[in-house]
Amino acid sequence: MFDLTFTVDAQGSTTPLTLAIDKAVIAGWTGRDPVARDKHIAELEAVGIARPASTPIYYRCSARRLTLADRIECTGGDSSGEVEFVLIGWQGRIFVGCGSDHTDRKVEAYSVTVSKQMCDKPIASTLWELEDVIGHWDRMILRSWAWIKGERVLYQEGTLDAMLPVADLIARGFDGKGVPDGCAMFGGTFAAKGGIRPADRFEFELEDPVLKRTIRHGYDVVTLPVRG
Repeated sequence: MFDLTFTVDAQGSTTPLTLAIDKAVIAGWTGRDPVARDKHIAELEAVGIARPASTPIYYRCSARRLTLADRIECTGGDSSGEVEFVLIGWQGRIFVGCGSDHTDRKVEAYSVTVSKQMCDKPIASTLWELEDVIGHWDRMILRSWAWIKGERVLYQEGTLDAMLPVADLIARGFDGKGVPDGCAMFGGTFAAKGGIRPADRFEFELEDPVLKRTIRHGYDVVTLPVRG
């Protein structure tokens, strides 16, 4: 268990909140369209990535991988980020944030579970109350940008209506009991525009077009050499 200090934005007023995080879950294959999901599974199988044991699937990784930092270090040049909403349970409440499931793609080719443990998972320091956004959840937008060779390019974009309803995602992952206290769950992502590829810097956001506010974060990726 370790502490992370966030700022809770309650529609105009902000309050600091320190949360003791002891569990991290990375939800995968959370799309609502089963035809698109199965097509993507087949595409990945064709390049050697194994079919998931279930859809959706809930991978575990060390809670210590979560970070508010604006810089991470990765071994080799085969990792990349992907924007996701993040749900955090605390004292009967659920908070919504935004993060990047930064993943080593070379490791992912032989074990998705192991790949989830290889890289830090940057998250933004701002949280919203789920109850404040649940009524217009499907209208919220996830976006990311990748800095590649000095150019900032739109990397991902989509509305949350393309993913499983949040109540369904929570119920399947936690036996209908809600997100446990101290648990942070990443909720899934969208396909990368132009394909998955590494970047020198990754920026991401969760936009609420109804309440007109946005959670943002970005981080530099430092590549460590592989000596053998």
